[in-house]
Amino acid sequence: MKQRLLTKVLAVLLTLSMLGCAVPHSLEQSDTTVTLGLPRATAGGPARLLSAFFGLDNKMPLRANGICRGAAGLDGMPVIFSTEIDHTTLQAGDFLVTKKSGAKGHVHCVSLVPATDAGELRTVLLIGEFGNADTDPPARVEVTGHIHSINRALDFKGAAVGVTPLEQGPTLVLAERFDPTGPYKGLDVRRTMGGACPVEGTVQAVRVVWSGGVKLANGQEPGAAERGLYRVTVQAQNGSLRDVAPTALADLGDGDNNHLLCLDTADRPVSLAFPAGVFTDPNDDLNPATSVKLATKP
Repeated sequence: MKQRLLTKVLAVLLTLSMLGCAVPHSLEQSDTTVTLGLPRATAGGPARLLSAFFGLDNKMPLRANGICRGAAGLDGMPVIFSTEIDHTTLQAGDFLVTKKSGAKGHVHCVSLVPATDAGELRTVLLIGEFGNADTDPPARVEVTGHIHSINRALDFKGAAVGVTPLEQGPTLVLAERFDPTGPYKGLDVRRTMGGACPVEGTVQAVRVVWSGGVKLANGQEPGAAERGLYRVTVQAQNGSLRDVAPTALADLGDGDNNHLLCLDTADRPVSLAFPAGVFTDPNDDLNPATSVKLATKP
């Protein structure tokens, strides 16, 4: 049951709803975004989908109605964009889910929670009926509406990606250098804000994005042991490479799929890796060995 972490996240969402806080989501089934003639998704281009992770199969709990009406009992699937997106251009009707048989799934609503911090606005949770994991699972997600990048330079219409099956564990999807001095572009949903790197001893930070939320098998956040398992390859000015471990982990405790790796070196990060069998997703599937190169922002 791919449910433990999403249950925790949905409890936060319900609390937000009860407090009258804004929960960024959409039930709109039509694409209402104005066409601006922006560059569209192309193979290998900057506007693309990086992953779609089948999260829950008919297991969204009753409290999911705190995200949107009628969500309880439906499927859940986080989809990750190659850049942050302008949330005002996001509608449920912007997505097409195709099952293995070729039949169409139904996207009931979409939400950016819990990945709402600055730099995180690229993971969209799709809620709907996408297919049965055993008989006709979801196979492909396509953006059929106009979803713009956060800087309104790109249009994701036409971007598509295959779906990671329910039984597979989470993997690293993206890594990028994090600039804490940049302008704040989060959604100010304070109940889903993660912590920052410690000021003392931190020279730079790398944000890593997993295909879905990750925890330890006991449901706890990672600690010093797991911090030491992240291996970041950095390059010195003379071109030499070496592996380092983060001096701290940050952006924890907010239920999303992002970690900050706090580094005590100014050498340029080029890639990172994480070993198998440490983190689990909400279905209790262990992560495989996974690695990713540092992204270059468009």
